[in-house]
Amino acid sequence: MFGVWSHGEEVAKLAYFGLYALQHRGQESAGIAVSDGSRIMVYKDMGLVAQVFNETVLNTLRGYIAVGHCRYSTTGSSVWENAQPTFRATPSVSLALSHNGNLINTRELAALAGAESGRVIPAGTSDTDVLTSLFVAPSGGHGPRVSTSTEVTTSIEQNALRVLPAVRGAFSLVFADARTLYAARDPQGFRPLVLGRLQAGWVVASETAALDIVGATLVREIEPGELISIDERGVRTHRFAVAEPRGCLFEYVYLARPDTSISGRGVHATRVEVGRRLAAEHPVDADLVIPVPESGTPAAIGYAQGSGIPYGQGLVKNSYVGRTFIQPSQSIRQRGIKLKLNPLRDVIAGQRLVVVDDTIVRGNTQRAIVAMLREAGAAEVHVRISSPPVSWPCFFGIDFASRAELIAGSLDVEAIRDSISADSLGFVSLQGLIEATTLPAGQLCHACFDGDYPLPVAESEQGKYLLERSS
Repeated sequence: MFGVWSHGEEVAKLAYFGLYALQHRGQESAGIAVSDGSRIMVYKDMGLVAQVFNETVLNTLRGYIAVGHCRYSTTGSSVWENAQPTFRATPSVSLALSHNGNLINTRELAALAGAESGRVIPAGTSDTDVLTSLFVAPSGGHGPRVSTSTEVTTSIEQNALRVLPAVRGAFSLVFADARTLYAARDPQGFRPLVLGRLQAGWVVASETAALDIVGATLVREIEPGELISIDERGVRTHRFAVAEPRGCLFEYVYLARPDTSISGRGVHATRVEVGRRLAAEHPVDADLVIPVPESGTPAAIGYAQGSGIPYGQGLVKNSYVGRTFIQPSQSIRQRGIKLKLNPLRDVIAGQRLVVVDDTIVRGNTQRAIVAMLREAGAAEVHVRISSPPVSWPCFFGIDFASRAELIAGSLDVEAIRDSISADSLGFVSLQGLIEATTLPAGQLCHACFDGDYPLPVAESEQGKYLLERSS
């Protein structure tokens, strides 16, 4: 998710490069909306950023405000209608909106949006679509209200301050009307969102790595419970809720790029430190430490440093295959694993290996990797995981919404080891992982590891196809 306000740059191309840097966060669809001050144009389609956009398309998207998105679906099917940015136009205002996260009171908000607009929610079936409808609904509607002393200059800004206090769950938002760029973050700050400065403008993005690629300087993180507005007058800030920080611990484990910084802590440094702690907690006699590339690499480096066992490359990754975890169907995930990795037989043969990966979610990747390594001649395969067992569903933006999907939801560590056919298996402790981030445990969401949810969740009201069932 990426937004830019600048009169001195080709904003569509900046958004393209920003989304390219964030492609790891979603691979199902991509889109960019651009405003020239009077109208908003939206171009989006299914596929990767580089598949959706080319030079010709980007040259047609002219303006000084851009909002971009690459989607990883958690509410609503992976179809064109749910691609983002979502767009709404009324006689008085137009809005393009991008969302990273997942709401937990979507059905309630959908009913509210229908009441305020006087009609059924449009074709899209995502929580993002619902928010977009609420933000353009008449301010005299039935929605919740919030008093504020802040000067409100646009109906979108007014509606956002009215609606956001009633929204529950994870939402980092980047949106725009014809003349103003906005960004907002939920009171828990589940998903990252940062503000950057260009020489002639401003950037907001899901990760600091996206600022780097467009030459923007990090200013600060958007605070939990904050809405910012960016226009000709600069950056204005509004507080719509009290901050109760509970940033997602899984960002440090898997989701974020290693060259990103979250809460002032580099993700790469955190992952290396987790590897050192993993070596101390689960030592083993072995000849070589190898990572499952790329997300297992920093922790493998840390494990080698902590254990004194040499580090090496035993698996080669095909760079043109996407992240298997975030593909939308199980059959695609399984095929992706076989396309993604290939063993270096001359490195592996006869060796006692420590194989370091970031997570075991469903078990498919590790099962296939252990089999590949044994076939390539490995003498022993010891699997080490730089996160605790993922045992509980996530309702805040990661697509594993039931315990039945999680191998650790029903099996203990020994049973998981047997299932993946490893010689031994070790997970870093939750305490070790949290300490590696240098953040207090109370400022992190670790519900997928221990079931301690920061917000009460009605599980019967959740589900990827919630609005599709409702319709």
